[in-house]
Formats: sequence, structure tokens, C-alpha cells
Amino acid sequence: MTVQTTHVQEHGEHAHSGISPAKRLKMNRLGLWLFILSEAFLFGGILVARFYLWGATRPHLDQRLGLTVTVVLLISSFFANRAEVAMKFGDRGEFLRSILVTIVLGTVFMFGVVGVEWPSAPVNPATEGEFGVYGAILFLMTGLHAFHVLTGVLLLAILAYRGFKGHFSAENHWAVEAGVVYWHFVDVVWVFFYPALYLMGTAVGPAH
Repeated sequence: MTVQTTHVQEHGEHAHSGISPAKRLKMNRLGLWLFILSEAFLFGGILVARFYLWGATRPHLDQRLGLTVTVVLLISSFFANRAEVAMKFGDRGEFLRSILVTIVLGTVFMFGVVGVEWPSAPVNPATEGEFGVYGAILFLMTGLHAFHVLTGVLLLAILAYRGFKGHFSAENHWAVEAGVVYWHFVDVVWVFFYPALYLMGTAVGPAH
């Protein structure tokens, strides 16, 4: 009853505004991609700062941890896409399973970066000494990215709750599409951040 009432209300809003559902969806997608573009400039500027300040060097970081959290995040993107496809076909059960797996993997990624890498990093504020510039970039890049992962996890949790309540269908799941696109964007950012932090340049300073 609630879903039907919501559908009728949305239909009435579209009729009242004079904007068709297809046109509204196109406008929503345009707004989302403009937001993604603005975020890309932000992360791009930080990436430029990394190469300007670190040059062809980097601090000693835990390579196994960096690779592990990267793989975890990439797998989460697979399940996020699986959740969107499931909802596109009206499969609420698979949608909920996949989006919950995505949330768990995103949480694991955050714990790996913030809970494990930060305390043990050789550029930790308590022990970094002369490596202030390395610490500044490391915590800026990983911190800002982890914050975006956190917002993505919260967004996916809201989508999971709404999906459980039956708010989405094969015909009406724009919010799911938007949330998954945002999650993919956060993953793509890390694809650039990971090599810049862990692989590029000669490792200097104390070993991890």
C-alpha cells in the first residue's frame, strides 16, 4: 500500500511540475556526473600535490596491506554492480545480499587504512621526525579517501534499508544507480591513489 501510494504521489508530482519521469531521470544523472566531476578535480589536485611534494620518492609502507585493501575495495565494486543489476531486474533478495556484502567490504577497507596503516605508518606524527611532508600527504590522501568511503558506506546502508522496506523496483531505482555510481567513483580514485602511495618512486626513510 505504501509503495503504491508513493508511486501515485511521484506521478502526481511529475504531472504537476510538467517534467516527465524520463526527463527528470536525465536531469538527475547530469547532476550526479557534474558532482562526480567536481570531486575528480579535488582528488586530482591532491594527486598532483603528492608528486610535487614527494617527487620520485615515497615512504616505506606495508605493501601487503596496501595490496589487500585494494583487492577488497575492487571486490566491493563488483558486488555493488551486482546489487544494481539485481534491482534492475526486480530481484530484491539478491540486491540486499550484494549491497550488504559491499558495505562489509567497504568497512574492512576503512579498518585496514585507518585502523592498521595509520598507527603503524613510519610517518606517524608521533614518530615521523624529519618526514613531515610524507606524513602530510599520506594522511591527506588516505584520510580524505577514507571519509568518502565512509559516506559511501552510509549511503549504501540507507539504500539497503529502503530496499528492505520495498521502496525500489525494476522501474524505479534511481537512488540505487546513484549510490552505486558514487561507490564506483570512490573505487576508481583509489586505483590512482594506490600506486601513487605504495608503488611509485624510491622508498625512503625508516622501513614499515
